Amino acid sequence: MLIHLATDRHRRTYHNLMPARLSPLRHLRTGRSKAGLGLFARVPIKKGQFILRYSGRKITTEVADQLDTRYLFEVNSRWTIDGSSRRNRARYINHSCRPNAEVYFVKHVIKIRAIKNIKPGDEITYHYGRDYFDSFIKELGCKCRACAKKRAEFRKSRRRTRARRK
Repeated sequence: MLIHLATDRHRRTYHNLMPARLSPLRHLRTGRSKAGLGLFARVPIKKGQFILRYSGRKITTEVADQLDTRYLFEVNSRWTIDGSSRRNRARYINHSCRPNAEVYFVKHVIKIRAIKNIKPGDEITYHYGRDYFDSFIKELGCKCRACAKKRAEFRKSRRRTRARRK
């Protein structure tokens, strides 16, 4: 079964929930970020506001375990969404340890909403979850802005300590 970003039924519902100026094609842009490609706001997005859906093929988790892609979103122990299609704009949302968005579920539909006010030009991020973080991110080092800031502060502190010892 395919879960589309917007079928006719969902499009009507979607436009009832959000102003027309915030249709998913207009209020977001894909662009370069520190972690590769990212999804960025073009307009202000208010805290609590729906941003977009994570869409793709609904597959069993058993099938998902055999696929070689990182764009898999586990809905529950039985079902997973394969979000590898480029039509799934939510696949460009990067991880952050201090995100500005969160994921929530409505009847096996994965939705993303703002948990902070997001300014135009800000990258949209959410926390990928502890399991994903430990399996894929931790080993390579987190590239989110919060962790980069911590690393920079640590290096600066280490330099000061070394300077005092001299």
